[in-house]
Amino acid sequence: MNRKILIVTGDGGESYETLYAVHRFQEEGDLAVIAAPSKRRLNLVMHDFELGWDTYIERPGYCLASDLTIQDVVVEEYDAILLLGGRAPEYLRNHAALLEVVREFDRQGKWVFAICHGIQILVTAGLATNRTLTAYEHVRTEIEMGGGTYSTQQAVRDGNMVTGQTWQSHPDFYREVFACLNELEQVEK
Repeated sequence: MNRKILIVTGDGGESYETLYAVHRFQEEGDLAVIAAPSKRRLNLVMHDFELGWDTYIERPGYCLASDLTIQDVVVEEYDAILLLGGRAPEYLRNHAALLEVVREFDRQGKWVFAICHGIQILVTAGLATNRTLTAYEHVRTEIEMGGGTYSTQQAVRDGNMVTGQTWQSHPDFYREVFACLNELEQVEK
């Protein structure tokens, strides 16, 4: 395998989505590289649902060090990018360098993966137009305002892009992600 996957998150990133991604890629023999606004220990969070609440709740999660800054990303060095959810995409979608990195992955036809609120970054980068995407249900309006079509499926593949609803979608989402990466490997042989 030995593919190199860029994983983007920051403070307030969803802890389970982050650790699951890192471990899942490592399990396949891939190199998972964490990029964030700064190179340091990130404060991740856990989002869950509790009876009596109209929306999810947030608790402190695990911490994880980033490997490099978003500014230091060289798109050509990676096979795919993964944009994680949590609260981090609220501010990451305003990070000009990240938006350009995501657009460049798409321009080069590389795999672009996003889950939960990570789809907010795709929308802000202008990549929702004429695409079918899924995300956390309350991101639906942003997808539609960005020119995309919202799907209620747990995971959706549209061209070089795979999106997933939430960490509860991991089985469907990563099934699609690895199907895409394995296609890439077959083409390279």
